[in-house]
Amino acid sequence: MSPPRPHPFARSAFAQKASDLIAMSWERGWQEKSPIDPDYLWQQGSKGFSRADETAFRSEEDVADFRLRLELLCESLHAEAALNPFGHFMAFGQIQNAIRTRHALGGLWRKRPALAETPIAPPIIVVGQMRSGTTRVQRLLASDPALCGTRFCDSYDPVPQRPDWRPLKARAILFVARRTNPWLDTQHPFGATRTDEEIGWLSSALSPAAFEAQWHIPSFVAFSEQGGSGPVYREFEKILRTDAAHRHNADRPRVLKCPQFAEDLPDLLERFPDARIVHCQRDEAQVLASSLSMVASQVAYQSDRHDLRALEREWTRKIALRRARTERALAAFTGPLAQVSFDDLNADWREAMAAAYRELGISFTPATQAAMQREVERSRGGAHTRHKAQLRAFAD
Repeated sequence: MSPPRPHPFARSAFAQKASDLIAMSWERGWQEKSPIDPDYLWQQGSKGFSRADETAFRSEEDVADFRLRLELLCESLHAEAALNPFGHFMAFGQIQNAIRTRHALGGLWRKRPALAETPIAPPIIVVGQMRSGTTRVQRLLASDPALCGTRFCDSYDPVPQRPDWRPLKARAILFVARRTNPWLDTQHPFGATRTDEEIGWLSSALSPAAFEAQWHIPSFVAFSEQGGSGPVYREFEKILRTDAAHRHNADRPRVLKCPQFAEDLPDLLERFPDARIVHCQRDEAQVLASSLSMVASQVAYQSDRHDLRALEREWTRKIALRRARTERALAAFTGPLAQVSFDDLNADWREAMAAAYRELGISFTPATQAAMQREVERSRGGAHTRHKAQLRAFAD
């Protein structure tokens, strides 16, 4: 018997109880409702830090960009997002964390400026639409002993620590996230120390990468799409160099991946002009259905206003925008470029990756193949294989 079809905006009992408890705590005065206000958020997020931490290793333009993004994001959340109590709690926490991370990184770079300038091997950039196989390709590449990837815990919290408690913290975060969204691992299999996208680094610079998949914030998204992302990727570059120094893998090419790259590729390549690119492609109707299932599950527990048709219009637009921007950027790119089809990857991952290695000019060694085989076996039978059950909710 097939598993039951989930409602597109299904909300877990855990998420509903959490939202109800937060609302009750506000009503009864047990807890103050923290305002999503840029000044208040700044005050809370910068506690314990100095103005020098905010500005360390950052130009006036980059400092101003972060402040402007903060103001516009707060305005958009107020005017457009229709957050429920749990959504309000999540938004406040994520933005406050971005401010705190920004200051903590600045403080680190003030004390150890060489970290932000660590020489690194030219990276490999995996670019493609959300849900086009980019995660699978990133993890296959990063399993190669000659290459490396970013751990989820280091993306979520990019401030190095000794001793490093971030894996434990990430496990706790993922435990709560899975209770909140039971479909989480069917959409994107997580692991605290598993290779993952650098979306946390983008969020710490207030890129819309993670936010637009959770909240209805069209004004902020429009600003981000039109205003340029140079300051975001200047911060991103310093974080990557710092992470490479901390992880002692600066001599190995880092495999970078985030769907946001598809619309920001020129700014990313400006930071890494000697990068290699892997371009993942999938039928756009399938990309849309899979994207909607993921975004709807995120929206479900953070807002009570659900409009599947509006969501479909927005992500149809977003997919077209990313396709156009990627095509334009790749037309001007003269470095090594590999194309990977989602269908080819499903049919024969070994041949698809061998072809990509040939196009990138990298040797596809027996050690590489053995490491990739282990990654394939690790993924086989995971929760993501049940994603088709969720996609049936979007078939009509």
